[in-house]
Amino acid sequence: MLPFRPTPFFKDKNRAFWNLQFIGWGGAALLRAMSGVANAQASNFLILVLISTVTGFSLSLILAVIYRALFNRQPLITWGTTAVVLALFVTIYALIDGWLAGLVYADREATLAQRFLIYFNIDLTLLGAWSALYYAINYFLQVEEQADRLERLEAQATIAQLAMLRYQLNPHFLFNTLNSISTLVLLKQTEPANAMLTRLSSFLRHTLVTQPGGKVTVAQEVETLKLYLDIERMRFEERLRTVFKVDPAAADACIPSLLLQPLVENAIKYAVSPQEEGARISLSAQLIANRLRMTVSDTGPGLQQQALDRRSGEAKLFPDRSVSTGVGLANIRDRLQQAYGEEHRFEIQTPADGGFTVIIEIPYERGEADDDSAPPPPPFTAAAQPSHNPPHAPQGANSAIGTTA
Repeated sequence: MLPFRPTPFFKDKNRAFWNLQFIGWGGAALLRAMSGVANAQASNFLILVLISTVTGFSLSLILAVIYRALFNRQPLITWGTTAVVLALFVTIYALIDGWLAGLVYADREATLAQRFLIYFNIDLTLLGAWSALYYAINYFLQVEEQADRLERLEAQATIAQLAMLRYQLNPHFLFNTLNSISTLVLLKQTEPANAMLTRLSSFLRHTLVTQPGGKVTVAQEVETLKLYLDIERMRFEERLRTVFKVDPAAADACIPSLLLQPLVENAIKYAVSPQEEGARISLSAQLIANRLRMTVSDTGPGLQQQALDRRSGEAKLFPDRSVSTGVGLANIRDRLQQAYGEEHRFEIQTPADGGFTVIIEIPYERGEADDDSAPPPPPFTAAAQPSHNPPHAPQGANSAIGTTA
């Protein structure tokens, strides 16, 4: 690795201009001097080269001011005026060179007109090449600035879109939880209501740590899910069973924050809530080559059973997830599309024997805060059950408390 970061040549445009001026005109003077020495010119020829170079250097500074004023004008005005100004300055340059040559080579029988024609071609080449490079470099810099500006605008739009999608989750989740707390209060179950409020506060405090468009590791996302499930377990008790299986190599992979929470919420709504016996929600994460695969599945009725229930007139109890996936799944699709474009996989599987599975694959990104020398965290293999029995909500509350998609 280099001990320093190279500075782009055109980062300071003013400094780059002067560097190019000295390099360009110095190179032209050196080339003409070497040509004169090779042709056995007298030593006074070097004086002529020096004065001619200083003259061309000075004229190019005036041209730079004029070209800068013409740069953003209409093409006809820019190129027409440039041609006229260039012809005028080449004429001045050739007259000066012809006059100086007459002083240096006074013994030669050549008129000013003849010397002017000789130097006109040389000076036209020099000033013409200088003008072409001036416009080419400035147009290149302008295109680069526009590309950088467009890239920044696209990045800002992506961040704004991700933030908007992330903000959709907070009121969506809060509505469900506050509805549950409201029902507990109406039933005068103050202790479970207070416990749910405490856990809701912990969950929201945890989610506010990350930026709306930021990323967290899989391990951090799992900890956030555990806080969320502690709240939901207040409602469903033993009906809600969860299992996490996260490979050690996948625990430090980066994912968009709160990416998996809508999937778990979706599983609670469509798998745990409709069934008297509840359901099991499983989360697994593993690395496959250079990609991270995350799978969220449940043991709910699945789409096939929901279709049968709908034909028997019970569609209101078992809405079809293939038709109305709600904010959660649509939100995840949009976030993955914004963050990864075509480099992601979002697949829904519905086994014939029931259940619902969502598979997400994204490029593997290691967490920036992780130390490569640190040992990997232990895998999450135990079921995420609380260490104590939460206060029981009345059974009637479970049926009265609703969820929203």
